[in-house]
Amino acid sequence: MNSVEANFAAADADASLVDPDTTSSTPTAAHDAITLELAKKESAEHLGNAMQDLYKDMRSRPLAVRAYALDGPDSPGMKDNVKVIHFIRHGQGFHNLMADLARAEGRDWVQYSKTKENPYIMPEILDAPLTEKGRQQALILQPVIESFSDQPELIVVSSQCRAIQTAVIAFEHLLDKSVPFIAHEDVRECTGVHTCDKRRPRSNQEKEFPMVDFSLLKSDDDGLFLEERRETKKEVGDRIYNFLEWMSERSETHVGVASHSGWLMTLFNGVVECNEELKPWFQTGELRSIKLEFVRKD
Repeated sequence: MNSVEANFAAADADASLVDPDTTSSTPTAAHDAITLELAKKESAEHLGNAMQDLYKDMRSRPLAVRAYALDGPDSPGMKDNVKVIHFIRHGQGFHNLMADLARAEGRDWVQYSKTKENPYIMPEILDAPLTEKGRQQALILQPVIESFSDQPELIVVSSQCRAIQTAVIAFEHLLDKSVPFIAHEDVRECTGVHTCDKRRPRSNQEKEFPMVDFSLLKSDDDGLFLEERRETKKEVGDRIYNFLEWMSERSETHVGVASHSGWLMTLFNGVVECNEELKPWFQTGELRSIKLEFVRKD
């Protein structure tokens, strides 16, 4: 069993820690067999030559970023170039639910294809929001986050609905404490083809989420979404690198980030340097607290 498979097996065994309905045998139960099977398939699709090429390219960039488990033996002490980042993958979205149901029915599809078998291109799931299960997954994180001795001073969210909803629920106790919630386009999911990954107009998001600052979004309409192709790994990696550059210049040392599975997979496998334990796929509603060390090359 490799590290990725071990992570999925552990998540399945520990489903009671993250799923309020652990007795459910339906295909929509969080981290059930169908969900884990699909996660393994999609995780494998991200790992390949393009990811390896991205990793090599990132080693030549002027900013090197190293990630450590928060309490790992090699974790650095807090200093000017070290930040604690609480990375969260959004809770279950309606696109995740549709994909799980399609799998349960025995349907198969080619990723990023415009075929009727592909549930991710359904027009009804544009900028897919959370399901009730997804909301519960975010809610379960509240007491975990509230127990942190050092509370986040900044919350950065993907500009997409499901990640914003997750952050607003999980970090709800910070909304009345002047902690900024900032939407950042470079934190959104790998985009293109799949309707679920196309964001709604900024004006719509601003109306629904007045507690979030959307000023970093350059246009009202989605200028990143590609109708006919998926972003390349390099394009996604460039966005992540730009975000890390931005983050390295911020004064906050404890930060929450709500993002997506493909983005997080690329961050830990293609952009930062880290141990194998940090590289596996994030399940919906999963939180990992990480130390990032930012090192400028001479």
